[in-house]
Amino acid sequence: MSLSHRAGYVVGVLITLLALVCQARAHSHGRFVRTEGTRFVVHESDFVFNGFNSYWMMHVAAEPSERHKVSSTFREAAGAGLSVCRTWAFSDGGDRALQISPGVYAERVFQALDFVISEASLHGIRLILSLVNNFKDYGGRAQYVEWARNAGVNVNGEDDFYTNPTMKEYYKNHVKKVIRRLNTITKIAYKDDPTIMAWELMNEPRCLQADYSGRMVNGWVQEMASFVKSLDNKHLLEIGMEGFYGDSMPERKVNNPGYQVGTDFITNNLIKEIDFTTIHAYPDIWLSGQNDSAQMAFMQRWMETHSIDSNRILKKPLVLAEFGKSNKYVQHELEIAVPTASTNHTSKRKLRRPVPNQHFPKDLKTPIRPTMLGIPRNESSPGNNIPLRHFIKQLAGVIQ
Repeated sequence: MSLSHRAGYVVGVLITLLALVCQARAHSHGRFVRTEGTRFVVHESDFVFNGFNSYWMMHVAAEPSERHKVSSTFREAAGAGLSVCRTWAFSDGGDRALQISPGVYAERVFQALDFVISEASLHGIRLILSLVNNFKDYGGRAQYVEWARNAGVNVNGEDDFYTNPTMKEYYKNHVKKVIRRLNTITKIAYKDDPTIMAWELMNEPRCLQADYSGRMVNGWVQEMASFVKSLDNKHLLEIGMEGFYGDSMPERKVNNPGYQVGTDFITNNLIKEIDFTTIHAYPDIWLSGQNDSAQMAFMQRWMETHSIDSNRILKKPLVLAEFGKSNKYVQHELEIAVPTASTNHTSKRKLRRPVPNQHFPKDLKTPIRPTMLGIPRNESSPGNNIPLRHFIKQLAGVIQ
């Protein structure tokens, strides 16, 4: 979701949808997160995590006097039991750019990313680092197009990002620069740092002009996923998808919110280098003309369908990486039942709804408080006694 659409929205939880739910929140230094079938594991133990999105971390840390905001966010998040943060490892052109022009980097901003990773490790939080944006915020595909055109490359539009050799080389060079970076604080190369849980190829890839089927994006994902894994086979990799279905399973397109965006949840995630799947959900944007009941019915179908497909077809873990709803309500606390594997009952966890002005760093007064909750992959999973449909009803209280 672009930042222009995020304003005024409660944004940013990651929710893991796994086969077996257990409590595993302590950060284990030196141990990478892996996948085994539909499970995340750390050192042979199930890893189910709560988390949050704070895209602005590097941008804010680039100004040393503002770094306390990063530290306080991680500190409060850790205190609330959140153990994964999704943030940007890109800023292409513009204010506080990491990549000033193709292959030219601002060391000051790279050291800001070093700081973010160091602080995350200090507070026991793992990171999902996204490598480019589909949208124009912080550069994105549009900036790559501008750079290519300035270099004399014939570019028809932003969808050429997925096929044009020059732009693909720009992207690969950025990926290589980030993955091979030696952290100036921890003295650990990014590719060797277990603080990083996963790389994300792109925030919400879309292809709205050249190919709605998902095949063009699929070719790009295959090429870039193979490239990332050739540089780093220790970390997990995901695409950054919203979850829209494409042409590979036409019967599944009924679950889309009335349109396609040029991706295919099935074929894109079948690529073997992709370790886990993701979905996003913004029902009151995607279904803006429908009432709350219709939007929540969509939400239930969206989660259930992707959970089933990730389990039975893709055989990979699923993460609900973003959801949001218009911020029309005042802050309050909500108790949600969370299944645990160690006992045969549910625990109660208080969730504090995010308040206005927490979505943008200039207005950051206290950190974001969204939550990532582990829920059953299917209703017959051992150790789980909260059916998925009941969890979704509870989730409705968070996003309304």
